[in-house]
Amino acid sequence: MRSLAALFVRELRLAVRIGGGALMGVLFYLIVVTTFPFAIGPDLNLLSRLGPAILWIGALLSTLLGLDRLFEADRDDGTLDLMVISGRSLELLVIVKATAHWTATGLPLVIAAPFLSLLLAMPTDVTLATVATLLVGTPALTLLGAIGAGLTVSLRRGGLLLPILILPFAVPVLIFGVAASTAVAYDVAAFRTPFLLTLAMTLSAAAISPIATAAALRNGID
Repeated sequence: MRSLAALFVRELRLAVRIGGGALMGVLFYLIVVTTFPFAIGPDLNLLSRLGPAILWIGALLSTLLGLDRLFEADRDDGTLDLMVISGRSLELLVIVKATAHWTATGLPLVIAAPFLSLLLAMPTDVTLATVATLLVGTPALTLLGAIGAGLTVSLRRGGLLLPILILPFAVPVLIFGVAASTAVAYDVAAFRTPFLLTLAMTLSAAAISPIATAAALRNGID
C-alpha cells in the first residue's frame, strides 16, 4: 500500500506539472462554457434549460484535453517498460494512475461547475444535480480515456486519434448525466434512474478499463 500511495503522489505531481493539470482543464472548461451564451444569446430561460448539457459537454471536452498525457511521460523516460516487465499487477498500476489523473484534472471540473452554473442562470436544484452527476460520471470518462491512451501510447501523434476512439463510448455517459441533471427541474423522482445508470457505467468502466488498458499497454510494448 505504501508503494501504491507513493505512485499516486508521483502521478498526481506529474499530472499537475505536465500541461498545467487542473489549471489548464478549468481554463478550457471556462472558455467552453462562456462561449455558449455568446452563441445562444441573452435568453436566460434558454440558457437555464441548456445549462446541464453545456456543463457536461465542457467537462467531456476538458477531460479529453489531457488524456493523451496519461502514459506519455512514462513512455518517454522508460518507466512504462519497467512497469510492464516488473511482474507487478499492471491493472492495479493503471487504476492508481487513472485515479491520480482524475483527481488532478476531473475533480477540479466538478468543483468549478457550481461557479460556472451562475453564468448560465441555472436553478440551485439543477446545479446540485449536475454537480452530483459530474462527480459520478467524470471518472467513467477518465477510465474510458485510459483505454484510448493505452491503445495510442505507442503511436506517433496518437493524441489526435484518442478522442475519435473515446467519444463514441463517452456519449452514453453524457446522455444519462444530462438526463439526470435536467430531470430535477421537472420531477425530482425522475433523477434517480439516469443517475444510477451513470453510476453503473462508471462502475462498469472501473471493472473493464484496467484490464483493457493493461492489455493495450502490453501489446504496445511488444
